Amino acid sequence: MHKRETLLETALAGAGEALRTCFAEPRARRPLPAAEAGDAHGAELDAAAQRCSIRLMRVNHAGEVAAQALYNGQALFARAPETLEHLIAAAEEENDHLAWCAQRLAELGGSPSRLTPLWFAGSFCIGALAGMAGDRRSLGFISETETQVEAHLEDHLRRLPDADIRSRRILERMAAEESQHGAAAIARGADAVPALGTRLMHLGGSILRQVAQVV
Repeated sequence: MHKRETLLETALAGAGEALRTCFAEPRARRPLPAAEAGDAHGAELDAAAQRCSIRLMRVNHAGEVAAQALYNGQALFARAPETLEHLIAAAEEENDHLAWCAQRLAELGGSPSRLTPLWFAGSFCIGALAGMAGDRRSLGFISETETQVEAHLEDHLRRLPDADIRSRRILERMAAEESQHGAAAIARGADAVPALGTRLMHLGGSILRQVAQVV
């Protein structure tokens, strides 16, 4: 079981994760889901389709940066060892998602959002606030976040060019694992997020999706 014995140790781990997420090339523990699907460099796409895929994968990359920050912020204030274990395990899978999005974005000839440090910093603060509210509320925040992320990924799967099989395989795997994260949080006793919190989370996600496409 993962264990961090002091708040300082957890804070230092979070700072290290911030530096890795924002400034280092992410490395996945698992192979790209699309490893055998389509051309590795996006040559199967025409110019319009390639531009569309780049915009969508920029947003997904920014979303995975935010996911890393949220989980690390929540872990900073997790009470129960089981909650911390859940947060760390989910963050490891989210790191794979981040690496997959970064790899596919590079294959398409795109680049990540220039606001990556901002997405991380803002999301880390939100995650820390959720963690401070207690484990059950923090787990509820995970459940609601993953519900909104699933809806976002379903929208992107509808908008993704049919020829971009590689990106589609990545998003399909991500959607399945986000659903698992949310279900696991509910099974651990998540409290529902108040309606106002849900609306604010949706607003924040909408801002990220709109801005990350172009900046």
